[in-house]
Amino acid sequence: MKTVLAIGNPDEKYAKTRHNIGWMVADALAAEWKEKFRKDGFEYWSAKGRLGRAAAVVVKTWTYVNETGRVIPQLKSRESEFGPDDFIVVCDDIALPVGAIRIRAKGSSGGHNGLKSVESVLGLEYARMRLGVGGPGAAANPDYVLGKFGTQDMKVVEETVATSVEALKCWAADGVEKAMTRFNRVDPQED
Repeated sequence: MKTVLAIGNPDEKYAKTRHNIGWMVADALAAEWKEKFRKDGFEYWSAKGRLGRAAAVVVKTWTYVNETGRVIPQLKSRESEFGPDDFIVVCDDIALPVGAIRIRAKGSSGGHNGLKSVESVLGLEYARMRLGVGGPGAAANPDYVLGKFGTQDMKVVEETVATSVEALKCWAADGVEKAMTRFNRVDPQED
């Protein structure tokens, strides 16, 4: 089973914030499957469906971003297949402009606290899809990721979320390298 772990914060006040773009992708994927998230495990909700021919589960944690890694042992014990080809994390990245997508097979957290938490459990060997949420002054403002997208950015964000769902289908069917080749875009104007 393919496992998609979406990073975000659980409180309603964080809905549609930059830090929760991973959850926006998870919600779009569950909506495509016509599934609702259900309590699963001790600290997460999940929805199950298919990514192409592969059975899949998409996960949103009850923990805050900084504690995302706490659910990994639960996921590993519940899902029979949990290798590097079967697991991907979806999260925000303030170093990338809004609309950018960067998929990698492995790597460092790049300062993202949610990825640091996952890394503390799995090391560097897991796939990740980073979605750009950056803007002018983003890195200098620690609360930037907790803010909501502006009206102008929302159209780009909606397109990025839809493209990310397609990228996850590609990842599940053809692997991370193919998904990187087809969907990585640092400049959202590349399309």
